[in-house]
Amino acid sequence: QVQLVESGGGLVQAGDSLRLSCAASGRTFSTYIMGWFRQAPGKEREFVAAINQIGGSTSYADSVKGRFAISRDNAKNTVYLQMNRLKPEDTAVYWCAARSLYDWRSASSYDYWGQGTQVTVSS
Repeated sequence: QVQLVESGGGLVQAGDSLRLSCAASGRTFSTYIMGWFRQAPGKEREFVAAINQIGGSTSYADSVKGRFAISRDNAKNTVYLQMNRLKPEDTAVYWCAARSLYDWRSASSYDYWGQGTQVTVSS
């Protein structure tokens, strides 16, 4: 069992930056693909970014490409989401997820989820 705890959310203005962190318990963090997802009010949960086990490969949603960066520190059992040039449409609850089994852009392929952290971007 893996427990994930997100942090770093908050209220910011458009154009600002935030860095989300997701700390994982357990000794198997380095074996997991890690992903970030988000859900805005009235919308479905959507893929944001994912990173492979050693951090050598990443994937991003088109809506955040060039603005967001996912990274991980396996020594600290932590995955990060650096969010730059934030827009009001980035407002959502953000979750990290661990251990994608097939399609790392699909929420249904992940085994473990954090509790989520709210990001609100004002215009």
